[in-house]
Amino acid sequence: MPLIQVKLIEGVFTEMQKREMIHRLTEAMVAVEGDNMRAVTWVVVEEVRSGHWGIGGEWLTTAAVKALAAGTPAG
Repeated sequence: MPLIQVKLIEGVFTEMQKREMIHRLTEAMVAVEGDNMRAVTWVVVEEVRSGHWGIGGEWLTTAAVKALAAGTPAG
């Protein structure tokens, strides 16, 4: 029974994007394990509050992630 946990900073992805993540991650597991495992493949998407995530000793915010995705500095 696979459990896939995805942690994201809040407010970066839309509901549709999160649904797409769930779908594609499930499909990836089914491609490896076979379709019989689809019904027991769990995907949990959790959002972490902006500023409550750190990388390299620096806190990361929703605005910083959106700037990164856009290819611009967060400044």
